[in-house]
Amino acid sequence: MTPSQQDVARISFLPLPTEAQVPEGVVRLWRKAETNLGFVPNVFKAQALNGEQFQAWWAYFNLLLNKEGHLQPQERELVAVVVSSLNGCLYCAVSHGAALRLSGMAPSKADAVAVNWRQAPLTEREAAICRYAEQLTRFPQTVTEADLAPLRAVGFGDHDLLELVQIIGMFNLTNRVSSALGFVPNAEYYAAGRGLEPEGSAPLK
Repeated sequence: MTPSQQDVARISFLPLPTEAQVPEGVVRLWRKAETNLGFVPNVFKAQALNGEQFQAWWAYFNLLLNKEGHLQPQERELVAVVVSSLNGCLYCAVSHGAALRLSGMAPSKADAVAVNWRQAPLTEREAAICRYAEQLTRFPQTVTEADLAPLRAVGFGDHDLLELVQIIGMFNLTNRVSSALGFVPNAEYYAAGRGLEPEGSAPLK
């Protein structure tokens, strides 16, 4: 492999572990992803360099994003895209942009959210979510109890509020890890949810 080919193939600033170097739980996760998605997300490979930490992160991330919770799945992905775009995180903005489209949001709306949520055709509830996600991401020191009132006005209860804050916090963490270490999105994410993915393909996470 030439140096230029190595640069193209590189998905992290750090080396990637082999199956022999990671815990069995990580190997099972890689194989499950390959079966369900047809590929292993690059973040699964890159973060597995510290296998136990990766499994702990994934358990919480998976609970917040993929399990039954208090927010709707599309709302969770909306938060993911807004926070990731505000932070300029390439990996998360691209991968969760795909998930937002696959959740049923029109590609034109999802793309607008990724660039400037204020110009997207959002509902009142969606706009309240985005506004709070932006404030907590960009100006966390300004957040007060009063900032929860607009969310309560669009139907948020206590459990919804806590989950929203946790998801915003999770993506601010994950964005910084991904950006600091140069994680590169899988090519499959770019076409997903645009009517270009293979028939019968599973949602990308």
